[in-house]
Amino acid sequence: MSRPDSRSLRQALADAGSLEGRFLLGGDRPIPLAAMLAGSATDGRHSDLTGRSVLLATSDQLTAALALVEFDGLARRIVICPPDLKSENLASIIRDAGVEAIVCSVAEIYRSLGIATIVEVTVPPRSAPPPVAPQFETEWLMLTSGTTGDPKIAVHTLGALTGAIKPTPAGAEPPVWATFYDIRRYGGLQIYLRAMLGTGSLVLSRPDEPVADHLRRLAACGVTHLTGTPTHWRRALLNSAATEIKPRYIRLSGEIADQAVLDALKAAYPGTPIGHAYASTEAGVGFEVTDGLEGFPASFLDGGLAEVEMKIVDGSLRLRSARMATGYAGRPDLALIGPGGFIDSGDMVERRGERCYFAGRRDGVINVGGLKVHPEEIEALINRHGEVRMSRVKSRKSPIIGAVVVADVVLADGLTPADKERIRAELLELCQRQLAAHKIPAVFTFKPGIEATPGGKLSRHNA
Repeated sequence: MSRPDSRSLRQALADAGSLEGRFLLGGDRPIPLAAMLAGSATDGRHSDLTGRSVLLATSDQLTAALALVEFDGLARRIVICPPDLKSENLASIIRDAGVEAIVCSVAEIYRSLGIATIVEVTVPPRSAPPPVAPQFETEWLMLTSGTTGDPKIAVHTLGALTGAIKPTPAGAEPPVWATFYDIRRYGGLQIYLRAMLGTGSLVLSRPDEPVADHLRRLAACGVTHLTGTPTHWRRALLNSAATEIKPRYIRLSGEIADQAVLDALKAAYPGTPIGHAYASTEAGVGFEVTDGLEGFPASFLDGGLAEVEMKIVDGSLRLRSARMATGYAGRPDLALIGPGGFIDSGDMVERRGERCYFAGRRDGVINVGGLKVHPEEIEALINRHGEVRMSRVKSRKSPIIGAVVVADVVLADGLTPADKERIRAELLELCQRQLAAHKIPAVFTFKPGIEATPGGKLSRHNA
């Protein structure tokens, strides 16, 4: 549910009324949401952290989830560290975010950083709950993805982070949420907040859990609402355990959702509502598309969204809303919000009649003899082939024109060598028929799988 900025996450849970039957599952035993309100994950060390800038660097999602409820409204800032944070980036994060205290799983790891206040978290929560009434409007700081060097830190409020969350319809069965994301990333945090501020429960993902085990665990927990990137979903659909889950709602975000993955999900889960959302750490949640088609209606650019303004400038999508980050912590030299209050997303969009389509990232373009190629455009075409399960397009150095396009392709199971040669020829013919010459892959390489980033997107760097 949407909330005024003066309301804390703990207060919202307390105001929800009965929490009976609602839980958070991260380990082997579910933690009732009521227990989160009745206890403290930091053994009551609230005075050490109240009003301070706190680095949340726990080793697992469950302890992070408990600490967020405990310290929203008490801390001045909560800096949420993703699970793959590099130790060499800690010094810049502490500097830029003005970190004064650290909440972590193992204090010894952080002793050398020069921070006097280091607090360990415990599970399950113990006695000494903090006050329900908020004392501060806590800033939620999130590290941006896809950066090189020191990461940038986007500054949000809980009001901005929850601006797109709608109330659960009256009389609806309480959802059991799950996400392939980690909740310490923007996409996963959105689902955590939907569960906490709605009427539902949440089953957390586990690092390095095999896809089949994850799907079977979600099925055993009765998960009804499941979200992830298109890459997450393609990997899930490659596994026979995908038939064991019975979702009532499916959501994709984080990457371009092409027609192939939308159609595959529709076929696997007939009758299930499927939405794909546009969001980023800086711009917040922009919109969701629920008509089963890739891209989004051009009406979204023409005032068709009540709470988000969008436009295309020089091919790039620009957004303005109350859901955006307010800036980058400690970096006044970096302008997040541009002219007119719009954020430049860096996502390239093409308008074709009454529909807009994502072409790819501005910084992900392949240069072939001076001509630009968006890998996502070619992947979307390759993925339409009925025996292709996923693909990744990348560049390969060429002594003549600098680079050529090549494609890694994952095929359906059970194909013979003759089948693969037929598919190779069909993919080449498909690309020759629908793409400009410089976009046609010079090589199609069939692979058993394609690696993903820790955030669940196709791994493109050094591919």
